[in-house]
Amino acid sequence: MTSALGPSFLDPQWLISTFGLIGILVIVFAESGLFFGFFLPGDSLLFTAGLLVADGTYLRVPLWLMCALLSAAAVAGDQFGYLFGRRFGPALFRRPDSRLFKQENLARAQGFFDRYGARSIILARFVPIVRTFTPIVAGASRMHYRSFLIYNAVGGVLWACGVTILGYFLGQIAFVRSNIELILVGIVALSVLPIAVEFLRSRRRARARR
Repeated sequence: MTSALGPSFLDPQWLISTFGLIGILVIVFAESGLFFGFFLPGDSLLFTAGLLVADGTYLRVPLWLMCALLSAAAVAGDQFGYLFGRRFGPALFRRPDSRLFKQENLARAQGFFDRYGARSIILARFVPIVRTFTPIVAGASRMHYRSFLIYNAVGGVLWACGVTILGYFLGQIAFVRSNIELILVGIVALSVLPIAVEFLRSRRRARARR
């Protein structure tokens, strides 16, 4: 089974209808800090969760509770990523590419971290792939733990609550409810846009140097 977003196991509505609230929390945790979770649908999953809470479909929990649980899962995921990077960071940078790991993703997060410093922990939350590897890079770089904890909590709450609440209120609009898949494709496209822009800038800089 496939959809406009790809295989069914990457379709947020299928994931929520199949695995429920626990499944959402596990995916948010994995996508936030496990290096093999970068391909999971973070933004579109949160948006769909908010939409389905508004609709009362599959998720029959209050919005505040949904936001609190998602925030906790996001923050915990980054915490794990930081500790993982602190313990295994050097070895990870020497790890060869595999189906679930690409050095280019780690390098992209490293560049993002070097460019924005501690703020990258918050900013990376809104950039797919980068948000998965940034806490690992922060741990490997020995970022001060207290600073990481503060930025991680702020970023996790802003991301989890912001995208979920957006889905909740937009989900009450008839056009959005009747065009869910189209809306999700748009969210994915917007999420990937910063990566595409940075990629084009990097290529332009490389050509200029040559």
